[in-house]
Amino acid sequence: MGSTQLPVLSGAHSIFYYLLLLATGMVALQVITTGVLFFFKRSGEMRANACFGTVLIAFGLTQIHYIFLITGFSRQFPVFSVLPLYYTLLFPPLLFYYIKLSLYPAYRFRWTDAKHFFLPLGQFLFFVLLTISNTSVLLEREFFNPFYGGVETALYLATFFAYLYFGYRFIRQKRQHLRLGAEAKLTRYLGKLVKVLVFLLCVHSALVVSDFLGYEILQLNLRFFKPFAAVGILSFTGMGLWLGIYGFQVLIWGRKVLR
Repeated sequence: MGSTQLPVLSGAHSIFYYLLLLATGMVALQVITTGVLFFFKRSGEMRANACFGTVLIAFGLTQIHYIFLITGFSRQFPVFSVLPLYYTLLFPPLLFYYIKLSLYPAYRFRWTDAKHFFLPLGQFLFFVLLTISNTSVLLEREFFNPFYGGVETALYLATFFAYLYFGYRFIRQKRQHLRLGAEAKLTRYLGKLVKVLVFLLCVHSALVVSDFLGYEILQLNLRFFKPFAAVGILSFTGMGLWLGIYGFQVLIWGRKVLR
């Protein structure tokens, strides 16, 4: 979420704490389940379905990583802090390719497309190597770590906005040549997906930046102000919830849209 370790909220045994855990846990379960179902979806472009299904599963696993942190579970069992569950750098390129392949199903991957997945692959290998090393030390976020730290957070937010921007350009370009039919409906679906996600990402980014500036400039650790920490966690959960809702809609009504 921020540039350093998420706060441990396990000491707060209020009803709001348990509601927060319930909300984050339910969203994680919902997006993972919906993501798995996308791999069995027969309507639409199969590669696009796989991209979006992977995005949903990656969001859910990252949510579980956060749950381990905010409950203090990772501090009690440090091995859970290094499990390969954290995939922030994977969301942006996969969402972009979901949009691109949905709009242009004839597109064929080239070797130059591999560059979009260097950072996500590095992040995955980073956690895999830590897991294999069987570390008993809690993984802490470090500012210059490109896979789990301040630089990683900056890359995650910057690439998320950039890929959504270029994805929306594809949607607008396609929309100019369509007025009616299944493809026009599809562009409206995708346009709504991106617009709502950009709004939620702006809220999430504002909280992350406020956290960073408060700590670096005012020496104020906002993450230990429980309402701020909870809203920050929910801002990420909100993005996952929206993706899960969109995915569920596509699963239920997708055939009608593409008919």
